[in-house]
Amino acid sequence: MNSNTQLIQFLQHEMAISPSEINVLLRHPEQDSAPLPMILWQYGLITIQQLTQIFDWLEAQV
Repeated sequence: MNSNTQLIQFLQHEMAISPSEINVLLRHPEQDSAPLPMILWQYGLITIQQLTQIFDWLEAQV
Protein backbone atom coordinates (compact mmCIF):
# COMPACT_ATOMS: atom_id res chain seq x y z
CA MET A 1 0.00 0.00 0.00
CA ASN A 2 1.54 3.31 -1.02
CA SER A 3 1.70 6.37 1.20
CA ASN A 4 -0.99 8.25 -0.74
CA THR A 5 -3.43 5.37 -0.21
CA GLN A 6 -2.60 5.30 3.49
CA LEU A 7 -3.11 9.06 3.73
CA ILE A 8 -6.49 8.82 2.02
CA GLN A 9 -7.56 6.03 4.38
CA PHE A 10 -6.43 8.12 7.35
CA LEU A 11 -8.37 11.14 6.06
CA GLN A 12 -11.52 9.07 5.60
CA HIS A 13 -11.38 7.17 8.90
CA GLU A 14 -9.81 9.69 11.29
CA MET A 15 -10.83 13.02 9.77
CA ALA A 16 -14.22 11.90 8.38
CA ILE A 17 -13.48 13.33 4.93
CA SER A 18 -15.84 11.69 2.47
CA PRO A 19 -14.50 9.75 -0.51
CA SER A 20 -16.37 12.10 -2.84
CA GLU A 21 -14.68 15.18 -1.32
CA ILE A 22 -11.27 13.53 -1.69
CA ASN A 23 -11.99 12.54 -5.30
CA VAL A 24 -13.00 16.09 -6.19
CA LEU A 25 -9.80 17.47 -4.67
CA LEU A 26 -7.63 14.88 -6.43
CA ARG A 27 -8.95 16.15 -9.76
CA HIS A 28 -8.11 19.80 -8.99
CA PRO A 29 -5.10 21.23 -10.80
CA GLU A 30 -3.65 22.48 -7.50
CA GLN A 31 -3.14 18.88 -6.43
CA ASP A 32 -0.06 18.66 -8.66
CA SER A 33 1.69 21.52 -6.86
CA ALA A 34 0.36 21.35 -3.30
CA PRO A 35 0.04 18.53 -0.77
CA LEU A 36 -3.47 17.13 -0.35
CA PRO A 37 -3.73 18.20 3.33
CA MET A 38 -3.03 21.82 2.36
CA ILE A 39 -5.73 21.72 -0.31
CA LEU A 40 -8.21 20.28 2.20
CA TRP A 41 -7.42 23.19 4.53
CA GLN A 42 -7.56 25.81 1.78
CA TYR A 43 -11.03 24.63 0.78
CA GLY A 44 -12.22 24.67 4.39
CA LEU A 45 -12.73 20.92 4.67
CA ILE A 46 -10.46 20.65 7.71
CA THR A 47 -9.44 23.01 10.51
CA ILE A 48 -5.90 24.17 11.23
CA GLN A 49 -5.86 21.75 14.19
CA GLN A 50 -6.81 18.87 11.89
CA LEU A 51 -4.13 19.98 9.44
CA THR A 52 -1.58 19.80 12.25
CA GLN A 53 -2.86 16.36 13.21
CA ILE A 54 -2.49 15.16 9.60
CA PHE A 55 1.07 16.47 9.38
CA ASP A 56 1.88 14.80 12.72
CA TRP A 57 0.49 11.53 11.37
CA LEU A 58 2.49 11.91 8.14
CA GLU A 59 5.68 12.53 10.12
CA ALA A 60 5.07 9.39 12.19
CA GLN A 61 4.74 7.34 8.99
CA VAL A 62 8.33 8.01 7.89
